[in-house]
Amino acid sequence: MNALRQTIIIAALLLVVVASATSARGDVLQLKIDDQITPASAEVITSAITRAEREGASALIITLNTPGGLDTSMREIISRMDGSRVPIIIYVAPSGARAASAGFIILIAGDVAAMAPGTASGAAHPVMADGRDLDKTMSEKVVNDAAAFLRSHAEKRGRDPQTAESAIRESKSFTEREALDKHLIEIIARDEQDLLSQLDGRTITRVDGSQTVLHVAGEKLIEITPTIRQRLLMALADPRIAFVLFALGALCVYFEFQHPGAIVPGVVGILSVVLALYGFHMLPINLTGVLLIVVAIGLFVLEAKVGGFGVLGLGGIVAAIVGSLILIDVPNPELRLPLRLVLAVVIPFGVIFTFILRLAIRARRSKVTTGGSGMIGLTGRAMTAIAPEGKIFVRGELWRARSQMSIAPGESVRVTGMDGLTLEVEAEKNTAVVPEKISAID
Repeated sequence: MNALRQTIIIAALLLVVVASATSARGDVLQLKIDDQITPASAEVITSAITRAEREGASALIITLNTPGGLDTSMREIISRMDGSRVPIIIYVAPSGARAASAGFIILIAGDVAAMAPGTASGAAHPVMADGRDLDKTMSEKVVNDAAAFLRSHAEKRGRDPQTAESAIRESKSFTEREALDKHLIEIIARDEQDLLSQLDGRTITRVDGSQTVLHVAGEKLIEITPTIRQRLLMALADPRIAFVLFALGALCVYFEFQHPGAIVPGVVGILSVVLALYGFHMLPINLTGVLLIVVAIGLFVLEAKVGGFGVLGLGGIVAAIVGSLILIDVPNPELRLPLRLVLAVVIPFGVIFTFILRLAIRARRSKVTTGGSGMIGLTGRAMTAIAPEGKIFVRGELWRARSQMSIAPGESVRVTGMDGLTLEVEAEKNTAVVPEKISAID
């Protein structure tokens, strides 16, 4: 009886374990990328693949909507996709989305490539960091390398390598219907549920040549939400956000230097600058752009010091605008700083920075009007004879005064120094009589 009871318990436990494992493996994970391809988005995607492997998911759907991005980040993503133990489905959606440039290559590298109606992909021709076409020699090297990389993945996935290559060599773009007809994708799906129903029972060939049959119809679709850290990284990887943070932080830090003890501007400024620098760290930076921004700050300082009638300040604004426009060293125009944003940030920054600096310099050069130092140079009138000491009236007050000259009552005097509460004075007009004892000493 005991043996039978133990057998039933063990069987029940095995059923629970098998059911749990089957449920875990039945899940389909989904990650939505609606951004440029940057180191931050690469981290989010690789993290999602790792989670899918850890949880034994049936598949991972990456819903993509991107104008493209960095080649290095794109290759990092594809490298992780190639080594994934979980099938990766790249789905360009929703309607109106696109997978351009680096996004197109990621689409071709997926185990299954799908697009929603009203989407587009392609236009993957390499360009220089400033957006211009590459020179002939360099163009051949870069284009051939990108074409070989794309052709290799298209062949492994059973897609048309020549048509895929035309997106690089001829900058061609494709609608979802054109991509399906030209064997660049396998599925056109209205939404995720339609995608899952079409995926069910499909046999896919992995990069290593192994084949997998997908069983995903009716399975639970779990959306992966990036962590707070990953969302922060993706925001900071946006050059527009990093640029605004840097400008705001620089002004706050400068204000704190001019008004020590304000605390709040200093804290806000330091945090903003650090976050901006971290964001710039994830992006390729053009050193010429950095140098132009440094030159611009120098011109703002000179404008405040020498008063160049606005010429130096204008030159600083021009240098800052040009430097900002070429600061981000990427080929995709959507990853570079837009002119409208640069003008909206640089012009107020230059005007405010120069104005505050000019006020600080003027205050430092102005005559001290308080304390002992503020008494030097003031004029007053002798109330008594000063030979060598007496009383004077200066700044509405009666002071004890001392002079090396003999000064008669009523004469104008000038304060030349201060010894405790006694003022050192001399006659305002050189008509005072030098005492005999002083003459004798001379």
